[in-house]
Amino acid sequence: MAHEVESMMYVGDSPWHGLGVAIPDGKKLSIENTIVAAGLDWEVELRHIFTEDNEGSLHGILNHYVTCRKKDNAVLGIVGKDYRPLQNRDAFRWFQPFLEGGEATLETAGSLKGGSRIWVLARIRRDPMIVGKEDILRHYVLLSNSHDGSLAVRVGFTPIRVVCNNTLCLAHESKASKLLRVKHTSRVLENLEEIRETIDLAQQEFAATVKQYNQLASRQINSTDLVKYVRIVFGLKERQRTHAQEKQEKIVPSVVRLFENGRGSRTAGTNYWGAYNAVNEYLNYFRGKTQDNTLNSLWFGNSATLNKKALEVAMRLAA
Repeated sequence: MAHEVESMMYVGDSPWHGLGVAIPDGKKLSIENTIVAAGLDWEVELRHIFTEDNEGSLHGILNHYVTCRKKDNAVLGIVGKDYRPLQNRDAFRWFQPFLEGGEATLETAGSLKGGSRIWVLARIRRDPMIVGKEDILRHYVLLSNSHDGSLAVRVGFTPIRVVCNNTLCLAHESKASKLLRVKHTSRVLENLEEIRETIDLAQQEFAATVKQYNQLASRQINSTDLVKYVRIVFGLKERQRTHAQEKQEKIVPSVVRLFENGRGSRTAGTNYWGAYNAVNEYLNYFRGKTQDNTLNSLWFGNSATLNKKALEVAMRLAA
């Protein structure tokens, strides 16, 4: 399978098995240098779509355009007349007040699926929080965007486990916890500016979520309930018959192994927090035929939904 990750930069230890350009931890980077390191120093433009009739004459297709990468003329997608591209530099500049105020540092950024999807992840410079006795969580802000018209611009906050770089879900439901959707219209930059005010709410939300994580850590789970939990999260029926269902059934022992011996199993413990993190580690590292496809699913696709469901189910079963 072709790689999903087209380009990527990261600071410090690699979060996804060595993909991308490594930047030494502590090195001060400007936005421009980060854009270059991430391979995102290019722009997108809209071009008219034409069809050719039997006589060789060209005819424009009204109300539809292709998005093209200017530097190599790569076609990224087909969009409607109201679509306005959010340029990569503008996505990075949204983080400028966070960087200038010392509130955040850029951590990773890159391009997926031939340039059609990009992301920027920054770490909020606040003290980390701890679940249980020693499971350390840091707070991040993620901006993700598509240049093919398939997804809205999304900006939101997410915790990440330091021990294994797993992207987690925020449990507490509020404005700041959600990946806020911004339409690709003429007001896209103004809309992004309005999101900035949610950062003050984010730390309060993060603290509330960690409190719920600690509730999971306080409830032990046995092997029978662990299997039940995994089956509910992935929608596995008790009686499997088809070949496809049998392949899905392999998820259960995979998650059980991660619960017992995964990257963060020692710090998580044999409780519902550990169960949630075993599912989460599976989504972060093992769901998908390649590691970079796993990343695409985690931040842009179905794994993000399953991540949220895994937390909700754990909270309900542990109650």
